[in-house]
Amino acid sequence: MSTRIVPERDKAILRRLAEKVAEIAEFPLQREKADMWRRLHRLEPVKPMVWINEIPWHEMEVDEELKLQTTHPLARNLEAQLRRTIYQWVHMPADMVVERKVYSPLVIQDTGFGIVQEVEVVKTDERSNIVSRRFHPQIRDEKDVEKIQTPQITHDEEASEGNYQMMLDVFGDLLEVEKRGVAGIWFAPWDQLVTWWGVEEALLDLALRPGLVHLALNRLVNAHLSRLEQLERLSLLSLNNTNVRIGSGGYGYTDLLPQENFHPAHVRAIDLWGCATAQIFSEVSPEMHEEFALQYERRWLERFGLAYYGCCEPLHHKVGILRSIPNLRKISMSPWADLDRAVEEVGGDYVISYKPNPAIFATKDWNPQLARKHLRAALEKLRGCAVEVIMKDISTVRYEPQRLWEWAEIAAEETERLA
Repeated sequence: MSTRIVPERDKAILRRLAEKVAEIAEFPLQREKADMWRRLHRLEPVKPMVWINEIPWHEMEVDEELKLQTTHPLARNLEAQLRRTIYQWVHMPADMVVERKVYSPLVIQDTGFGIVQEVEVVKTDERSNIVSRRFHPQIRDEKDVEKIQTPQITHDEEASEGNYQMMLDVFGDLLEVEKRGVAGIWFAPWDQLVTWWGVEEALLDLALRPGLVHLALNRLVNAHLSRLEQLERLSLLSLNNTNVRIGSGGYGYTDLLPQENFHPAHVRAIDLWGCATAQIFSEVSPEMHEEFALQYERRWLERFGLAYYGCCEPLHHKVGILRSIPNLRKISMSPWADLDRAVEEVGGDYVISYKPNPAIFATKDWNPQLARKHLRAALEKLRGCAVEVIMKDISTVRYEPQRLWEWAEIAAEETERLA
């Protein structure tokens, strides 16, 4: 039997779930929320928008709502996506948007950057994908920099079409099936480099061997740019101005993209949101951040129509250098950012992508009153700014999913209060 032929039992399960998603997608609220995200990205007055992501799904089961029942590998992936969408809408929707659509990913081969991580992994929960890592350095001198290779991109059109036809057969009369290529690229060269260099070694070499660091960064960024150009040339990019996550933030809904001379058969980087981050630079000065990260990241971000910057690194004191990104629209403010300083520096010029601390869910006893107090205090500081509230990096809810459900309700109430 072909690997793309879904058994009738699996097909029936998927169709039942698709019917639920289609029903949810027809609620008028979906269009209202999508428009609110667009207004946010136009920097127009709108309540702070809330989205929950990076959920510890292995801890979220209630009444077997997430239990997979299909057996076919492709069907199981689709089932997991559908069940999680329905679950989140039912229990913790915040400002999520559900579309009457399902995506058939293009089958793209990527040879990678030539270096495989050498890493030791430590787990505290075997069911969780949150782990601690220790990397073994592989770049020690100029010769080692040559290990960084330029990825080669190819597209298996036959496989892509086969998957698309399979999904049409399952969902065609219930959900719109759309082929999708690469709709977003996580550009974090420093995230990569420290896994090959070593964290402490890389930071020390900013001062001890800056020439070597620049040599490696230039080679890596050139490889990334070549990869992007190949994806664009092969028409393997897809729009991300919908309910696609942008960077470490929320949805990409915007009417500022694609560009006016856009052709749907050939999506370009300039038609997309781009993102960049240098998380390892939390304690690096703005001057060194500019020299060793931002000057390279601008080469990437200038290819895109709009840009999102940052993730876990505090950026309240680096807004000045970020203003050099000409298409910047959103700046991450992590739990370690000084929000008073952030508001002073950002003003109304950009969207502040505020990240509450997910550690609130990890305490022995859940304290919703404290969660509300922290969120309300933050939102008061952010009053008058364009804001999205992104709850992410949730490593645990201590197997009490109701904690996250209740936080979503609190966030909805507190952001509506500011409206």
